Amino acid sequence: MILGMSLSTFTMLHVIISLIGIVSGFVVLSGLLGSRTMPGMTALFLLTTILTSATGFLFPFEKLLPSHMVGILSLVLLAIACIALYAMNLAGAWRWIYASTAMAALYLNVFVLVIQSFLKIGPLHALAPSVPPSEPPFAVIQGIVLLFFVVAIIGAVRRFRPAHG
Repeated sequence: MILGMSLSTFTMLHVIISLIGIVSGFVVLSGLLGSRTMPGMTALFLLTTILTSATGFLFPFEKLLPSHMVGILSLVLLAIACIALYAMNLAGAWRWIYASTAMAALYLNVFVLVIQSFLKIGPLHALAPSVPPSEPPFAVIQGIVLLFFVVAIIGAVRRFRPAHG
């Protein structure tokens, strides 16, 4: 039992929160590229992405895993993004700090989604059966995701210029 839920129920809740974070994150990314702040969607993205990382630590574990390190890094990035947005109001350098840290946290969420997809979805797992996945199809997909986010983050940093920042 985790938070009064069975492991499978808690896992489903964690996955739903993660997917909401990813979808809302891509909406926020489109806003950054269009220099729009989108306060409601941004709050949803930041909250669900924080919850994704935080709930990941509630799963049973015996030792610190790579997934925990990703969660810690994500929470640090999200803390910086929240400070930049809500405390520093995107003033000066805080504009690009927000755009880069928030989107790096989105990347980490998508990175984990790709790993989990290869572990849990039969046809993908057949392409990369090792745990964790390491075969060429997995590497190619993760490379494409990384390249997409490098380009997207550079674009967001360059184009996101809110009126009040």
